[in-house]
Amino acid sequence: MSDSAIELTQVTKRFGLKVAVNAVTLSIPHGQVYGLIGPNGAGKTTAFSMMCGFLHPSEGSLRVMGVNPATPGALKGKLGALPQDAILPAGWQIGALLTYWARLSGLPQPEREARESLERVGLADAWSTATEALSHGMAKRTAMAQALMGQPPLVLLDEPTAGLDPRVAGQVRQIIRDMKGKQTVVVSSHNLQELEELCDAAAILDRGTVAKLGTMSELTGQGAEFRVQIARGEVLPPELTQLPGVTSAKMESPGVLLVRFDGEAHKPEEVISRTVGHLLQTGVLILGVHRGQRLEERVLQIL
Repeated sequence: MSDSAIELTQVTKRFGLKVAVNAVTLSIPHGQVYGLIGPNGAGKTTAFSMMCGFLHPSEGSLRVMGVNPATPGALKGKLGALPQDAILPAGWQIGALLTYWARLSGLPQPEREARESLERVGLADAWSTATEALSHGMAKRTAMAQALMGQPPLVLLDEPTAGLDPRVAGQVRQIIRDMKGKQTVVVSSHNLQELEELCDAAAILDRGTVAKLGTMSELTGQGAEFRVQIARGEVLPPELTQLPGVTSAKMESPGVLLVRFDGEAHKPEEVISRTVGHLLQTGVLILGVHRGQRLEERVLQIL
């Protein structure tokens, strides 16, 4: 089996004259939480839909869990998906609906799978609740429960926490953390703080193309730069550039020192410790240290 759960090679998707995804190539390793980032119209949902087999590429090749997702039934038991705007059918109770879906998926104990998945999303007491009576948050979690049934090796989540209150969103994020290393999870979201916290790696899409991709450390510069918030004292950047591993140092803004370093030849913790130690020895008082940039800042620079 390939080391990649998902492989896109020069994948293009057209809708008439509109090119929604344009020659995208990326590989998502097994066991990672991988983010799809980009503004509206970037091609995230189209790429997501092709990974699920809902749409077929116009050009290029796509392999998901070693199979062509366009082949009917090829992903049965291998993939769980939460579409962005999943709508539950009316006239059902939650438990009966999930049990029905579990049977369609060929799960050996449908009702047990339905109950366990509802418990995972915090809806164990909603078994007999009608779909029409669900709040937006409960409907979202019910749709997520169907994606989790059977613990598929690949789970695709499109905007999994959109519209959820902070407590429930936190529960969903914990579910995703618990899957890391056991299942492959692809998350598409506009919540960049959430993706920075959850993802091992990500691809930034813009107008259908890959603007940048890499590990979260690479995207945020955690292995190449850090910032020191200065309370008071005189910072002398030329002295800092003499420290092993430091390639540049400057005051980025009043009270914020930006230090770039060689993350391949030197461990980040060693460079940070040397820099902070030097500052303290020269009488500089420090409020905090932050590696890299926030993902949101980096994305705004790229797009």
